[in-house]
Amino acid sequence: MTEFVFSPPPQASIAVKDNEARFPVRRIFCVGRNYAAHAREMGKDPDREPPFFFTKPADAVVDNGVAVPYPPETGNLHYEIELVVAIGKAGSYIAEDDVYDHIWGATVGIDLTRRDLQTLAKDMGRPWDWGKAFDNSAPTSALVPLADVPSLEKGHIWLAVNGETKQEGDLSDLIWSVKEHVSILSRSMAIAPGDLIMTGTPAGVGPVVAGDVITGGVEGIAEIKTPIV
Repeated sequence: MTEFVFSPPPQASIAVKDNEARFPVRRIFCVGRNYAAHAREMGKDPDREPPFFFTKPADAVVDNGVAVPYPPETGNLHYEIELVVAIGKAGSYIAEDDVYDHIWGATVGIDLTRRDLQTLAKDMGRPWDWGKAFDNSAPTSALVPLADVPSLEKGHIWLAVNGETKQEGDLSDLIWSVKEHVSILSRSMAIAPGDLIMTGTPAGVGPVVAGDVITGGVEGIAEIKTPIV
């Protein structure tokens, strides 16, 4: 039995729909600028960039309905609603047609972003970590087993702040489909059970402040509610 110099931290996990067991989270990958309209609102050309990825720590996950404290060192906290897929089978160099064999399930999540810190990092040619990989930055709803997911290729995705719709799109608008970008990711590093992949956000990202309530969802899969306090 392995001994440690202090007790290991609790295993990060997310809920599973209609199941008391939870899904252990190993890593969180995020696909950048994967909807054309969002790429354009961020000043980029969606037709010229291959998919790229950044990461969040596993313990950035927050359950549906749990309040998130407004994070430090930012005055411009942004929401980004995303389809999230969960890996249940390890693999490398996965063919597109085999990707679904590696997916355990799907849900909806919010990629919270300290936009001012991200923008500063971009301007200075530095990594995005301080803008993306902070505490409580990945609220995630209960995971739905893949057999119960109607589609990962089409379906309405939306987000509202205090009941006012801010983001709307369809999974069919993804520049790189789930099959494509998971396959591409697996060429760079082995994916493994417990990995989450946040698949990109539609146009309409914007700020929230303490007291706001974020709601959103992906049609037929899951909805989420995240108060900011």
